[in-house]
Amino acid sequence: MIGEEAALTTDVLIRPVTIDDAEALARAYRRNRAHLAPWDPGRPETFYTTEGQAARVQGQLDEMLVGRSAHWVFVDGGEIVGHAALSNIVLGPVRSGMLGYWTDAGQLGRGLASAATRHVCEIADTRLGLHRVEAGTLLDNTASQRVLVKCGFQEYGVAPKSLYVNGAWRDHRLFQRILNDRPA
Repeated sequence: MIGEEAALTTDVLIRPVTIDDAEALARAYRRNRAHLAPWDPGRPETFYTTEGQAARVQGQLDEMLVGRSAHWVFVDGGEIVGHAALSNIVLGPVRSGMLGYWTDAGQLGRGLASAATRHVCEIADTRLGLHRVEAGTLLDNTASQRVLVKCGFQEYGVAPKSLYVNGAWRDHRLFQRILNDRPA
């Protein structure tokens, strides 16, 4: 449903997440804890464990089975170096999903987020039949905003106090990409 393995670069692949990724995801989140902290909600310590990631991935797989989300990992030489997701997938006359992604601190500047965003939008259009993909960034996350604009997203507003990050409700800049105009 959400595709097979594909190349993001000559040495980094993107593929659907599996339960076998739990240990590598735990390593990746531990390695990137400080890098992701300014952008992510607070995480319990169990989030950074193999067991915590196994439970999280199982929840993602359950959501994928019923068509409410889709999750991918970026893999470089057996190590996970990023994640992309379409969450809050709504079908019917809305046909939209919310894009999220992160890239390993050691992989920044290689175009992985842009390549993954293009890949996810292609899957959203051709396999999931979505009309629109949305994304939100903290107001000062200019790197993500550049990725979104580069990938055809348009800013359409600001959501006040949208996500709880670093001890406070933070505003988010909202983006959307219309994928097609097919009937719902």
